[in-house]
Amino acid sequence: MTSSERPGLNVAVLYPDLLNLYGDRGNARAIERRCAAREIDVSVTGVDIGDDWSTDQADIVLVGGGQDREQRRVQADLQRRGDDLREYVDDNGVVLAVCGGFQLFGHHYRGWDGEIMEGIGIFDAVAAHPGPKIARCVGNVVALWEGETVVGFENHGGRTYLNEGQEALAEVVSGFGNNGGDGLEGAKVKNAYGTYLHGAVLPKNPLLADRLISLAMTRRYGPEAAELSPLDDSAALRAHAEALHAALSATESALGRRFA
Repeated sequence: MTSSERPGLNVAVLYPDLLNLYGDRGNARAIERRCAAREIDVSVTGVDIGDDWSTDQADIVLVGGGQDREQRRVQADLQRRGDDLREYVDDNGVVLAVCGGFQLFGHHYRGWDGEIMEGIGIFDAVAAHPGPKIARCVGNVVALWEGETVVGFENHGGRTYLNEGQEALAEVVSGFGNNGGDGLEGAKVKNAYGTYLHGAVLPKNPLLADRLISLAMTRRYGPEAAELSPLDDSAALRAHAEALHAALSATESALGRRFA
């Protein structure tokens, strides 16, 4: 890249109409806006079932959440793309997989009816729905990520369990996280991030958004492109603080009822 050229990134959103639970497509918008403020050109491509697309065309891959019905619809197509996506992650490709997408990027997900949906095995994890009579994991979440807080909203029936050696993305402070039992949220493999956080998650977490952008810039342009110019994040940080307050207030209220 010469000094006269504007840098650019290609963002791919897998199954944007089917896996868009709770506004997950807003993650692409957040990346677009934060890049535009830094004069980084961004091209966003939606990848639907059957589309002729490969990860050679992507610097960041986003996949959102969906209910079991939508996950079944995309599963075969995602399997067809599995080798390409695994090679992309092995080559430090950047991924953000949310909720249902996170589940299908593991080894498999067992739906509420017991049907097994095979994943693509990027995360060394399995997910299972305990059945329709078991309460869903719903509410605001606060988790610790690299000494900072990440916030979002979760609503998932499935529970994800990381196999030994699989790194979690964050540690739960308030909320359920992966399964409501082990205190872990999400998963991380190289530059691939999995999470249950909706919201969309990136507009409320500018540090996480910038991490994905920085990783993609480094992969495409080299380590000298890793440092991003600072932005005015006052609005994003207010949204972050409001979500943080809502989650912690709900936890305090629940504890108060429990021990009253």
